[in-house]
Parts: sequence; structure tokens; C-alpha cells
Amino acid sequence: MPRVIHFDLMSEQPEKLVEFCASVFNWEITEWNGPMEYWLVGTGDRSKEGIDGGIGRGKPVDQVVLTLDAPDLDALVAKSVAAGARVAQPRGPIPGVGWYAAVQSPDGNLFGLMQDDPAAS
Repeated sequence: MPRVIHFDLMSEQPEKLVEFCASVFNWEITEWNGPMEYWLVGTGDRSKEGIDGGIGRGKPVDQVVLTLDAPDLDALVAKSVAAGARVAQPRGPIPGVGWYAAVQSPDGNLFGLMQDDPAAS
């Protein structure tokens, strides 16, 4: 079964999306020195499971939802809103799995946020 190994986010104002992702998710983002305008995104410790990706200039794709691990879901939603996001889906349970919410970044990209909690109901 193929595994997800990379993601791409598009933004008409990628500099703002870079700033949002770095400030809210603490991602390490560096501008790529290649033939197109693109930023490489490191999402965390490479010794742990997860994926890295990139940000390019273009229209946001609203069909892709990236779901991020949120050890403290309420705090991450609040931090997102403080950085200009809007709540797209309020906190709610996924029974037996955890708590889920979604935020939309200032330029329209949707992020799912999941806090593990097998007791969620």
C-alpha cells in the first residue's frame, strides 16, 4: 500500500502561508533554490513517523485536508485563530479515536487537527 511521503500547499501569497505555518505549527520552512518559487517544509523530527512537504505559489486547493497531531487541541485552535485562521469545524469527537477540529488559514488552506483520546465519545 502506498504511503503519503510529501504534501504540497498552494497559496497566492505563499509568504503569508509560510509565516502562518511556522508560527502556529513550528514547522521549519526554507526557500528552495530551484527553478520555481517553492518553500521546503520540515514538520518535525525525522526519526518519527510523519511527512514533510512544500509550499508553492498558486491557487489553494480546497479538496485536500492535512490532519495534524494536536497534543492540546484547544490550545492549537486558539493559536491558529490568533494567527488569523478561522474555525472551519469546531472540536468534536471521533468516538474511540480522539477529538477533531479544523481551521482555515488566512489564505484559505484547510488544516485538520486531531488530539488522540481513545475515550472520546
